[in-house]
Amino acid sequence: MAVHFHEEDLPDGVLQSDSALAVDTETMGLITARDRLCIVQISDGGEDEHLVRFNPGSSYDAPNLKAILADRTRTKLYHFARFDLAAIEHYLGVEAAPVFCTKIASKLVRTYTDRHGLKNLVEELLGESISKQQQSSDWGGPDISQAQRDYAASDVRFLHRMKVELEKRLEREGRMEMAQAAFDFLPTRARLDLAGWADKDLFSHEG
Repeated sequence: MAVHFHEEDLPDGVLQSDSALAVDTETMGLITARDRLCIVQISDGGEDEHLVRFNPGSSYDAPNLKAILADRTRTKLYHFARFDLAAIEHYLGVEAAPVFCTKIASKLVRTYTDRHGLKNLVEELLGESISKQQQSSDWGGPDISQAQRDYAASDVRFLHRMKVELEKRLEREGRMEMAQAAFDFLPTRARLDLAGWADKDLFSHEG
């Protein structure tokens, strides 16, 4: 595996196949409008992971990255897509869909547990392990350490293989159609978050 680090955009000609793309983001915090987008990680399931870093004051003018993310012919794989979709739309101005979210898929088929974190899924489904030590790093600093780069890359490294395993379980349990409907709604859910309804359940009887 090789981790490629880029400033402000992907180089020309990178990730031009038609395969699905694993995508993740690193931000300064969990409030999208306040905590700027620092890194987008992306992989086509091959030997390489690509990290695109955005510096303070960035214009987020990343035409190559935006074109790939906005390509409706390529499914985007996420773990907790709701957050990443909101960050990408807010800062890059594109809807990075269609979507497959491994966290939602896990909740639909791994009903025997409440442990749906990426680390838990990688361990159970793939028999591998990842470190979450750099999860709370300062992603906005002038230097991104090798440990941070490795951590960021690991967030997209396993998503293609996990999708295969989760799809098998969704099919087995007869929940694929329901999962797909949930995936299709995620871009709207992300826009609702951005518009101020992040902590509101619009389907609830309350309120």
